[in-house]
Amino acid sequence: MNTAVETPVHTHKDHEGARIGMWLFLFTEVLLFGGLFLLYAVYRSKFPADFHYGASTLDTFMGTFNTIILLTSSLTMVLACASLERRNRRNASIFLSITILFGIFFLVNKYIEWSAKIHHGIYPNSEILQTHTPGESVFYSLYYLMTGLHGIHIIIGLILLGVMLYHVRRYPRRKVQLTNVGTNAVGIFGTNDETLWRHKEEETVETMNLELVYRSNEDITDTLMIKLENSGLYWHLVDVIWIFLFPLFYLIT
Repeated sequence: MNTAVETPVHTHKDHEGARIGMWLFLFTEVLLFGGLFLLYAVYRSKFPADFHYGASTLDTFMGTFNTIILLTSSLTMVLACASLERRNRRNASIFLSITILFGIFFLVNKYIEWSAKIHHGIYPNSEILQTHTPGESVFYSLYYLMTGLHGIHIIIGLILLGVMLYHVRRYPRRKVQLTNVGTNAVGIFGTNDETLWRHKEEETVETMNLELVYRSNEDITDTLMIKLENSGLYWHLVDVIWIFLFPLFYLIT
């Protein structure tokens, strides 16, 4: 009688540690932007009229549109995590792709907005801006610094989501060791997440040691899921930061 014993290759998994590590990293990001928000508050209290005027020159419609884009991207990110949790890789891939597209749209809009300001000579240390009041110079310096740093985080988030999209579409794989395969049997890859066996009458195999790589639904809700959740947390942080930046620079008028 043919027998096959599967011995999974052990891999250490500390998902709780991964979650805690991600929250600690997000805390450092909050400290970074928190310091910038504090700096903004100090200078705004010192130059209230100049900050009011600087905000009136920004494109409120573009800022509102970008806010809607990022809020919608948070929704699609949640839907991607929920789809993967239900082992629906197709929907997870679709929602991840939509999230990435929203992030790209945000960067394009921000590029258009920055280009318009730079075209009119409004950027840090420009000759035109040096003729304005010190408060306006501080306002635009903080504007470029804080929105630029946020844009860098958007780019990092897009790279991270792109990697996750690749892994979701590729499907996680796990190695197992098949031993003691008896006479007239040889292992082949199955198509529905399982290993199939094919008998060969013309050949006799007494003992075989096969190391196969096969796809496992267990990995979807385990290793890959925690990676996607952490990626989603990072993306939500980027959205939350913009929710604070938007009123500080666009709505103070």
